[in-house]
Amino acid sequence: MAVPAVAALALGLWGIDRQNSMWRDESVTYQVAHRSLGDLWGLLGHIDAVHGLYYLLMHAVFAVWDGGLVTLRLPSTVATALAAAGVGAIGTRLADRRTGLLAGLVFALLPVTQQYAQEGRSYALVTAGVTWATYLFLRAMDADRRAWWVAYAGTLGLACWLHEFAVLALVAHALTLWRLRPSGRVWRRWGIASAAVLVCLLPLVVVSAGQAEQQLGWLGRPSLAMWAQFVLLAGVGLLFCRFLPGRSGDTDSGDALSGDGTTLKSLALPILVAPAGLLMTGSLVKPWYVDRYVIYGMTGLALLAGAVLSRTIGQRHRLTLPARVLTACLLAGASVAVLLPWSLLIRSPESRKDDVVAVAHTVEKVTRPGDAVLFMPARRREWLLSYPSVYDRLKDLALAESPAASRTLQGTELPAGTIRRHILAADRVIALTDPAGQPLDPFAQEAVKREVLREHFVVCSRTPVRGAQVVVYARAGHCAD
Repeated sequence: MAVPAVAALALGLWGIDRQNSMWRDESVTYQVAHRSLGDLWGLLGHIDAVHGLYYLLMHAVFAVWDGGLVTLRLPSTVATALAAAGVGAIGTRLADRRTGLLAGLVFALLPVTQQYAQEGRSYALVTAGVTWATYLFLRAMDADRRAWWVAYAGTLGLACWLHEFAVLALVAHALTLWRLRPSGRVWRRWGIASAAVLVCLLPLVVVSAGQAEQQLGWLGRPSLAMWAQFVLLAGVGLLFCRFLPGRSGDTDSGDALSGDGTTLKSLALPILVAPAGLLMTGSLVKPWYVDRYVIYGMTGLALLAGAVLSRTIGQRHRLTLPARVLTACLLAGASVAVLLPWSLLIRSPESRKDDVVAVAHTVEKVTRPGDAVLFMPARRREWLLSYPSVYDRLKDLALAESPAASRTLQGTELPAGTIRRHILAADRVIALTDPAGQPLDPFAQEAVKREVLREHFVVCSRTPVRGAQVVVYARAGHCAD
């Protein structure tokens, strides 16, 4: 569907540089994509194998054109346009062109869609892959031809290699089949395709499982707010289903796809609810849930919303002409009032957890020749690695091996005793820390940084930056140097 794709592309390109702000995860992508293939391969053996295919793709993109933030985010913008077109194609196949058009536009206008369309991470690409795999799933059910099942398995397998939690889409598709009750032949072919996806994904699962604690160890169990958000979205999806027609009984096994709304509901609601619900439930035992890991579930919400809007428009003949005009104006005004503030917010630095650009500029302003730097905790080294012109002017007192040399994301740090000696030999130290009130890492290296600075230095200045603090420490009497 061309119109939703164009709309998503236009919204993604609008403010793609986000006022030259970059947050930490994007900074990681930017740094890793600029490494050599040998360094990148070595890194993936230690950490971030789950993002390996995406990093390789971005490495190739930057090799063709290094346009900074635009290059970093453009693949996500294009992928979002493809996902919007896929949502439109699914809606058209299951209902009509109007439903497809409206569903694609709803998807493009969702604030969360616009957010990840302008983020240099893999999640928009995963959404595009799952969306088109779902379209191919429908075609395979309808035609039951081997070529469609092969295309379905290949597309979903690619999405899983971009992020392995895309595999949860298989559960949603299984629920769709269970609800529609197609022939046993369809079940068998879907089973073979699913097995092919799982076998293809197995090497990535084996490698990433060994990295899981380091990769996801920072996560906690889903909060009450997360559960409330999930229940709200599921409730909205169920409410939309109530407004749509559809037989309450089984569909004809000889015709898996019905045009009365049954198939659309049977497809959209599971994709909205199942991946997020499974990941959240599993996170009660082992915390692995982050909403962006299953953001492709928003395609289900868009399909249901588009179908409801299409049905509402189809019943407009029940209203008089003035009532139609008034209703259209009220709906348009309400949509602008709700969506425009969100669209403006996600295009501002305030929508980010931190701002790497602002951190680098602040460090550049407060730095004097001969200054040293400490990252507290060490993983905050990511804030300056994208700005070597700033980082290279400072002596990193804790660094043992650089990220490239150690084939890690943040580099490795010296033992606590060595860090102590280096700090005591310095006169001025620029400390990059988390905002006040954040939990402190208990590791020996982090403890010794805090201890020596507290006992032997004074605070010359403390500059809050979004998601960070830049604190200048100096020996007594050296603040003005």
